Amino acid sequence: MSADTAASTRTPEPPRRHPERRRVLGRAGASLRRAWLALAVYATVRAAGIGCVALGARQAGERPRTQLGHYWDSIWYVGIAQHGYGTSRPSATHPGLSFSDLAFFPLYPALIRAVTGVVPVGAVTAGLLIAWVAAGLAAWGIHAVGERLYGRRVALALVALWGLLPHAVVESMGYTESLLTALAAWSLYALLTGRWVSAGALALCAGATRPNGLAVAAAVCVCAAAEIRHHRGRTSWRVWAGAALSPLGWLGYAAWVGVRRGTWRGYLDVQDDWGTYLDLGASGFRSARSLIMGSGSLSHYVALIVVGGALISLVGLALRPPPLPLVVYTLALVFIALAGANYFASKPRFLLPAFPLLIPAALAMARARPRTAVLVGGALAGLSCLYGTYLLTMATSPV
Repeated sequence: MSADTAASTRTPEPPRRHPERRRVLGRAGASLRRAWLALAVYATVRAAGIGCVALGARQAGERPRTQLGHYWDSIWYVGIAQHGYGTSRPSATHPGLSFSDLAFFPLYPALIRAVTGVVPVGAVTAGLLIAWVAAGLAAWGIHAVGERLYGRRVALALVALWGLLPHAVVESMGYTESLLTALAAWSLYALLTGRWVSAGALALCAGATRPNGLAVAAAVCVCAAAEIRHHRGRTSWRVWAGAALSPLGWLGYAAWVGVRRGTWRGYLDVQDDWGTYLDLGASGFRSARSLIMGSGSLSHYVALIVVGGALISLVGLALRPPPLPLVVYTLALVFIALAGANYFASKPRFLLPAFPLLIPAALAMARARPRTAVLVGGALAGLSCLYGTYLLTMATSPV
């Protein structure tokens, strides 16, 4: 038999299917293997935090699940997931005003409802499961960004510091900060790697998660504008598509609230009723001045320390600025957090997704001796666990 005849009778190889999907899964698997230590450290410190909250709640006669998953804002999210929008409650401090659940964005309640429709768990448990998974994805995304820019050692420190913040207990609660951070971190990573459509789609989801999710869209749009200007308009359609997608989540929800309220100011009116209008930091300045000159609760003083640390970190970032996506995202988040009126004790929570603020500290921690880094990390872990327990069992200010 000739070689040609043998070749013609050979069974043809089946065509390879979905090569792009295999490449994506391969890259994700490699990234996860590189991040395993950071994720293990993060899971350990957050498990310790949850354990401390559980002990504190038991001591106070409360259920740990309720403290973590059905407390302050979590009550509103669970209510939306169970009954939809339409709940209002009168304000105890401002007669004639009412707090509407329209202030809370829809993605997280929609996820809770989706999980309860598939898994036989209640809304509170579903909310906690989503928050914990989102926290893990956020830690992974933070590691991916940190590793790409500064290497694995800094990435490990960045993830650890994010899990050791004073308000890190919120990352384990039925709140939206973990979900926003996950979407933001991976959107920023997509921008750093030139995946414009993915960045825009993730920014869209971030905008449907929280009001300050608009910061992710700002990063995508500014970076797209810089790319278009650099190429004098002759750039890929993907850049335009990413920029167009990015604000749709936030704008879509705000437009829906406007239609429901019958006025273009619908969403702004809802926020005004909650006391979260834009005052360019005037109320925050008054709160800080009164704390410095007088007295206040522990949560307010810790908030003052965190806000001061955030401003110092901004100076550190300015001395060694990261790439444009992180700069825009961080500045937008800090502006939204500090320029909003009232809720001074909650401002550290509003800053939780601003993980690039931790880059200067992560760089310093990565340069330190291992023993020093472990001692600092242990001290921060103790403080974070104790303060998280205080926030959920003793503090009277909103988390």
